Amino acid sequence: MRFERSHARRTAFVAVAGSLALLATACGSGDKGSSGSGGASTGALEGRGPITLATGKDTSGNLQNQLNAWNAQHPNEKVELKELPEDADAQRQQMVQNAQAKSDAYSVLVMDVVWTSEFAANQWITQIPEDKVPDLGKLLPATVETAKYRDKLYAVPMTSDGGLLYYRSDLLKAAGITEAPKTWDEMKADCTKVQATPAGKGIGCYAGQFEKYEGLTVNFSEAVNSAGGDIVDKDGKPNVNTPEAKAGLTELVNDFKTGVIPKEAITYKEEESRRAFQDGKLLFLRNWPYVYALANKTDGSSKIAGKFAVAPLPGKTGPGVSSLGGHDYAISSYAKNKATAIDFINFMASEARQKANIEKTSQAPTWASLYDDPTLNKQFPYLAPLKASIQNAKPRPRVVKYGDVTAAIQAAAYDALSQKTAPDKALADLQTKLQSLITN
Repeated sequence: MRFERSHARRTAFVAVAGSLALLATACGSGDKGSSGSGGASTGALEGRGPITLATGKDTSGNLQNQLNAWNAQHPNEKVELKELPEDADAQRQQMVQNAQAKSDAYSVLVMDVVWTSEFAANQWITQIPEDKVPDLGKLLPATVETAKYRDKLYAVPMTSDGGLLYYRSDLLKAAGITEAPKTWDEMKADCTKVQATPAGKGIGCYAGQFEKYEGLTVNFSEAVNSAGGDIVDKDGKPNVNTPEAKAGLTELVNDFKTGVIPKEAITYKEEESRRAFQDGKLLFLRNWPYVYALANKTDGSSKIAGKFAVAPLPGKTGPGVSSLGGHDYAISSYAKNKATAIDFINFMASEARQKANIEKTSQAPTWASLYDDPTLNKQFPYLAPLKASIQNAKPRPRVVKYGDVTAAIQAAAYDALSQKTAPDKALADLQTKLQSLITN
C-alpha cells in the first residue's frame, strides 16, 4: 500500500473549532457507534460486531494474513477487507464520497498520513481519546503527529515511510565505486562511470515517481527540501517561489532533458518504478521501504535479488530530505461498531503485529523499538538509516484543503517536467494558487 505518506509542522487551518466542540458535546449521549440523522459522531467508541477495513490495493499480499489473525480470535467481530484502487488519489476520492454520503460501508479507513486534517476538519473521522490507545507513547513521535488535528488524536499510526535510494551495488562495485552517492552530482557521475562498463551499458540512471498523482507531490517536495527549500514556511504560508525551490525543480527538469531520468519515468508510480528497477533497467531508484522485500525475492520475479543496497536520498550539497510517508488507521464517523474498530486498530498497531508485518513486507513500522531489534536489522539492514530518515523527514503541507493543494502541486510540477512550462513560471503560478488555498 502506498501513499504515503505528512506531519510535525503546523499549518494554518480553516476555523472549524466551534463546530468540532459542539459535535464532541453532542456525542456525550452515545449512539452505539453509528451515526444518526444529526450527522457524524466523535469520541463515542461504542458498538460491537463485524467491521470493514477500507484500504488501497494491498500490493504486499500480507494484509489478509493480518486480518485472519484477528478474525480467528474474534469470530463475532470479523473484519472484512474493502480493497480500493492502488492509486492514492482514487482511494481518497472513494473515501470522501463514502463520507459525504454518510455511509457506514467503511468502518476503519487506511489513510495517507496527509489526509488527517482534511478528514478531521470535515468531521468524517472520529476523534480518539488518547487513553484508548495504550501503546501510543511507544510509537515514533513523528508518526503520532501525523494522526493529530488541532492537537487531538484522530487516527493511529500503523506504517511509516521514508524515501530511500535503492542502487545496484554490484554495478557500482564493478565500476570501482565503493559507496552510494550523497549528492545529485555524485549520483550522475556514478551513472556515467557505470554506463561506461560492459555490465552497465544501456542501463537507465535514475527514476522516482513522476506521474501526475500523489507520488509526484512527494518527489517534488523531496527535491525542493533537499535543495534547502520548503513548500510552506514555518508559519504555514506557501513558500515555493524561491531560489531553493527553483533549484530542486530545475534539477528534475534538467535530468529529464538530459536523459538522466528516462523519458518513460514521466508515467511512473511506485509500482512501475519498482518493476523497472528489479527488471534491471535502472541503476538508482527513489522509493519506499516496501520495495526491499519484493526486489529481493528469489522466485524469479526479480532479476536483481542480492545485487542491490539501500542508502539515504542524495541532495544538492549533501544527504537529501525525505517526505514523511505512511498510513494511519482512522474510524469513520458513520461507522457502526466503533468499540470493535478501536480494539482492532490497537491489535494491528501492536508490537507483535507490526513485527510480523515488516518481516513479511519490509514496510516501515511505527513502533520505535522495532528499529533497534537485532534480528530485524540483520534481515533489513536499512532500518537504522530509515529511522533517521523518518525522524528528519519533512511533511507535505498539513492543510484542510489538502486535495486541492496536492492537485495544484502535481499540475505545476508535471507541466515543468513535461517542458510545457518553465520552472520559474510554474513556481510563480503555484505560489499564487497555494496562497488562495492555504489561509489563516
